[in-house]
Amino acid sequence: MAVAPSPVVALNRAVAVAGTEGPRQALDLVDALRLDGHRVFHAVRADLLRRLGRDAEAVRAYDAALALTENPAERAFLTRRRSALAR
Repeated sequence: MAVAPSPVVALNRAVAVAGTEGPRQALDLVDALRLDGHRVFHAVRADLLRRLGRDAEAVRAYDAALALTENPAERAFLTRRRSALAR
């Protein structure tokens, strides 16, 4: 962030924070970003919400990520994650 600050760099930092400080702290950082049109933003947000047990919100975030994802492998991964919550 000190060298090349940007919303995408901040998103990557939030992923690191999730690993060191936990998903709650990371979600606070993610929710402060303006990356609604970025598929990885929604995928990261979905994973954090899933880890916090906020399944309904996670499903909506997975749906948003899927709507922006064309890569078949990414779609398959996100669909599996979403399906596990929508049971």
